[in-house]
Amino acid sequence: MYSQVIVNVDSKLKSRAMKKAKIAGVPFSSILKMAIKDFVDGYLDIGLFKTEKFNDKTSKRISLALEDIAKGRNLSPAFSSADEAIAYLRK
Repeated sequence: MYSQVIVNVDSKLKSRAMKKAKIAGVPFSSILKMAIKDFVDGYLDIGLFKTEKFNDKTSKRISLALEDIAKGRNLSPAFSSADEAIAYLRK
């Protein structure tokens, strides 16, 4: 038994996808079926979050912070309560 799926896609994106499928010699509907099957079978991973692209200044600050963490520098100790943390900050 088959079901019909209707999807709204940008027309330019659809056109590009159909041209690429034609070049590959595969019907566009087969591409969609394969993508759905691969997704269900775990072969197609959909990243819901894009990788962050930081500017140079932010990248440098993050690198320095990670370096400090690796070396155990500029870190406060673990606290078991808020009062303990406040007392540490007041020292």
